[in-house]
Amino acid sequence: MLGIELATAAFLPAAFVALLAGVLSFLSPCVLPIVPPYLAYMTGVGVNGLKTRERSAVLPACFFVLGLSTVFLVMGFAASAFGRAFLQYQHLLAQAAGVMVIVMGLHFLHIIRIPILDQEARIEAGKQDGGAFGAYVLGLAFAFGWTPCIGPQLGMILSLAATGGEMSRGTALLAVYALGLGIPFLLAAIFINRAIAVMNRIKPWLKTIERVMGVLLIVVGVMLITGAFTEFSFWLLETFPGLALLG
Repeated sequence: MLGIELATAAFLPAAFVALLAGVLSFLSPCVLPIVPPYLAYMTGVGVNGLKTRERSAVLPACFFVLGLSTVFLVMGFAASAFGRAFLQYQHLLAQAAGVMVIVMGLHFLHIIRIPILDQEARIEAGKQDGGAFGAYVLGLAFAFGWTPCIGPQLGMILSLAATGGEMSRGTALLAVYALGLGIPFLLAAIFINRAIAVMNRIKPWLKTIERVMGVLLIVVGVMLITGAFTEFSFWLLETFPGLALLG
């Protein structure tokens, strides 16, 4: 019973980190600028066509998010299964994952540079027919093709999933990450004109956002190495006993 309660409490801070990482992934310098062209490409119109509501981008955006979520869920399940298979080495796995996450955080802070994480794979924003299936496939391609770009954030969540010991909770963590990345994308499709204006105002802050992500990665890495997530979970259970009911 205590193990279930502890796992439930441990999931809450990890889920918050996953949601925040998803939002920051959306706001990253290699994702935010391409949102309008991607929406235009999926919808089959130009960016100006989106602004004039020539065709709605909402349905293609839904299938795009479904596509990238499919890949993330499979990754989450695989990472959890890997962690479960090496359960007896969970402590060492957590420490190794923590070191890797800290290194990626240092990359975001420009203290060290990892060349592969600077690579991007972009499409030319031409036109397609705006079909749902094409948008779904594009979502699958985005999840794979943008791995170098969102790799540090994704790697952090996969590390949390692998060290969690429960496949359902590991998969749920990646679902939360997909929500953090996908919901802003859907909101951009629904409120396209307002979204473009907001994106233009955010662009000067992209480097700051990147550094915030770097700090978050380092904090999570240290918590993985020191076991602070487990200690924090015990504190949550002691402070908020009602959390046990969530398991």
